[in-house]
Amino acid sequence: MNNIPYKTYLTEDEMPKAWYNLRADMINKPAPLLNPGTLKPMTAEELAPVFCDELVKQELDDTTAYFDIPDEVFNFYKMYRPAPLVRAYCLEEKLKTPAKIFYKFEGNNTSGSHKLNSAIAQAYYAKKQGLKGVTTETGAGQWGTALSMACSYMDLDCKVYMVKVSYEQKPFRREVMRTYGASVTPSPSMSTEVGKKILEAHPGTTGSLGCAISEAVEVATTTEGYRYVLGSVLNQVLLHQSIIGLETEAALNKYGIKPDIVIGCAGGGSNLGGLIAPFMRDKIKGIHDARIIAVEPSSCPSLTRGKYAYDFCDTGMVCPLAKMYTLGSNYIPAPNHAGGLRYHGMSSTLSQLYDDGLMEAVSVPQTKVFEAAEMFARIEGILPAPESSHAIKVAIDEALKCKETGEEKTIVFGLTGTGYFDMYAYEAFHDKTMEDYIPTDAEIAASLASLPNV
Repeated sequence: MNNIPYKTYLTEDEMPKAWYNLRADMINKPAPLLNPGTLKPMTAEELAPVFCDELVKQELDDTTAYFDIPDEVFNFYKMYRPAPLVRAYCLEEKLKTPAKIFYKFEGNNTSGSHKLNSAIAQAYYAKKQGLKGVTTETGAGQWGTALSMACSYMDLDCKVYMVKVSYEQKPFRREVMRTYGASVTPSPSMSTEVGKKILEAHPGTTGSLGCAISEAVEVATTTEGYRYVLGSVLNQVLLHQSIIGLETEAALNKYGIKPDIVIGCAGGGSNLGGLIAPFMRDKIKGIHDARIIAVEPSSCPSLTRGKYAYDFCDTGMVCPLAKMYTLGSNYIPAPNHAGGLRYHGMSSTLSQLYDDGLMEAVSVPQTKVFEAAEMFARIEGILPAPESSHAIKVAIDEALKCKETGEEKTIVFGLTGTGYFDMYAYEAFHDKTMEDYIPTDAEIAASLASLPNV
């Protein structure tokens, strides 16, 4: 194992030609989306006004294990894939750990994150359907950036509703979206009916992903030739992101390696679900029992402190109900630097796996996250995104445990992107103005009190 190259690449011929649908192998399937009016499972006909037709099929499919990647999407992937699996030799040496640490690096494209994997797929299906454009929300901005790139490539209009606190904290990411032709609106805004209602109920709010989703859905469903696309949470997104895990598995297989621990940051679930997909499959089938750890911010702890229940996916309560670990759809996270992890709920697929005891979850405060980020940047030479740094923090913790016990475990984590548009966050950390916010039990209980009666 010590002869593994610093970076392990697959060749173009070794790139996955199909996405893997983990739900096909799950014993307990994710609970279906419910129509909030009838409380019955959403049908394809009901979802069609919101999502692209082909994406609706992918969203509702619990039985098809593999979906072929369209040629046009595969050719686009070749611009930045396969992504490298990196052996963190320098970090191992610094920690004096017997653990072997690998990270799957998804930041080697202009959008700076894994989000492009699903953005190009969703843009492709929108173009194939003959649509004029799409609407979406974005938190830290990685998804909005990726979608603006994909829409530019596919010659589609792109309307982005960006969480207000991120819009203000990350002006350069906003400008990248505009460079690719997208319109960017801080959310909640006065440009939509649901935005007006949210601002009336929460004056001066810094926004949330739930707010931005509500606005984007309203615009999509009231504008001819548009559909809504989402960068996380949904089953279709986890499907597209499975290319991360499939490539990771293939690279490890070259050296006969099975990971002992797989770690990913967790907001809505896109990168975590994609990274763990083949390893969870092996766990379910009894082939290999890796520990799988989801890492979330202490300020928005849906898995570790939320409730497993049906809830609205958005603050404006215009979207279907999903059964998930949730803090309540009207939960507004603190305006911290957890970025894309500031969502009130978790993917239904991941929520089911967590509830079944197939994966673990841990929450970490942002100052500890940035300590790990700075350490990683100084040792491994990559400035990580705040979201990714949650996984880095726990990977370091697990490696230090191996130092204590002498166990030579193999740790794999997802480095979802770079942090070059997050320098205000790094500045706050260096200036010691960054604070940890952990919601009280009373705050979470108040939010959960508004859960729909399902």
